[in-house]
Formats: sequence, C-alpha cells, structure tokens
Amino acid sequence: MPDIDILTLLVIALAVLLTGISKSGFAGAIGGITVPLMSLVISPLLAAALLLPILIIADVLSLRQWWGQHNVQHLALLLPAALLGIIVGYISFGWLDEASLRLLLGVITLLFALNMLLKLVNQTRFTSPWAGRALGALSGFTSFIAHAGGPPLNMYLLPQGMPKQHYLATAVVFFAVVNLLKLPPYLLLGQLNSALFGYALLSLPLVWLGVKLGVVLQHKFSEKAFYQLISISMLLLGSRLIYQALSA
Repeated sequence: MPDIDILTLLVIALAVLLTGISKSGFAGAIGGITVPLMSLVISPLLAAALLLPILIIADVLSLRQWWGQHNVQHLALLLPAALLGIIVGYISFGWLDEASLRLLLGVITLLFALNMLLKLVNQTRFTSPWAGRALGALSGFTSFIAHAGGPPLNMYLLPQGMPKQHYLATAVVFFAVVNLLKLPPYLLLGQLNSALFGYALLSLPLVWLGVKLGVVLQHKFSEKAFYQLISISMLLLGSRLIYQALSA
C-alpha cells in the first residue's frame, strides 16, 4: 500500500460506504462508481484489489438481510455465464498496463452512465435466456475488471417483472457468488495480500453502516433521483479517467 493522505483516506471511506449502500439497497447498481472514484487517488489495480475483500464482507452482511427471497432459476442461468466473463477478465487482466486499465475503466463508466441517463438501450429486449447468458458474462467481466457488474445484471433482471424484494435478493446472491469466484484469480494475479485484508477488516464499521443505510434509502428516497445523481457522478468520473489515461 502507498502512503495514504487525508484526501485519499476520505475518498476510500466514501467508496466503502457507497459499496455497502449499493449492496443492500440498490442491487449493486451504484457499485460501478466505487473503483472509478478510488482511481482518482490511487491506481485502478490497487482500487480493485482493495475493494474485493470489502465487497465480500458486504456480501456476508447483505445475505443475512435478503437470503431466501432470491430467484433460483435466474441465478442458475446467470452464474455459469458470469464465470465465463470472470475467466475472460482474468486472461485479459495481465495485458493491460495502468493507463490502459484506467482508459478501459473510464470508457465502461462513461457508457454505463450515458445509458442510465439517456436510456440508450431498450432493456425490454433483454428478457430471453440467451440475453441473460450474454449479460451475465458481461457482468462477470466488468465485475472482475472494476467491480462494475451491476448495470449488465440489471439490464436482464429489471425487465423480468419480479417483486422488488426478489429482484434485490437475486442481485445480492449473484454478486456474493461472483465475488467469491473472483477471489482465486485475484490471488493468482498477486493482487491481494495480508495488508489489504487488514484494511478490509478495518473498514467493517463503514461497510456495516453502508448496508444499513442502503436498506433505509431504498425505502425512503426516490430511486430515480438517486440514480440520476449517481449517473451524473459516473459521467464526470468516466470523463476524468479517460482524460487521465490519454494524458499519461
């Protein structure tokens, strides 16, 4: 870990808090902002590695809230495809230097933000099993690269017409499994060490707070307004990361 100043610490703390909120209240949809946010102050490689054990902790806390309400049929369709996406992410991960990874991360963030704001893709078209497999694989890939698997997953789950509780529970279980599947390749790539696991344990109170806030926010606040705020933030972050990559 590099030396961490106050600004870096605050940005990381905000990202951890948003991780908990996203996990428990918004089906991982706003989780795509966390690695881009952290990449403004630390390298994308370090940001992704630091967040993985934190995500697993958040998964454990979220599963206690949502277990038993998930849709097994959708998970059976999505998870094998997600594993394929993770394998592709693992193979391609070693090909990218820091500038290339920052550029890829910026493009992914920007595209997801534009789709959330402008509805460029008609999600009602993505209800078939083949669409589910394709989006599950894309979710596994973007989750491996930047823990940003929420948008592709939601493109498949949202049009299914499930009750909100079942939709949230299915997303929670999906990402709990995906994050565990990402752990072995991250270890093989040398991305994780005892120091990062130590930081993850220290972040536990913030993760717990974020999970509790997520449950409250999804009941109390307008999802539309919240997503718009996140989308605009992702638009700015994606543009900034692309600029940083091209200026390197």
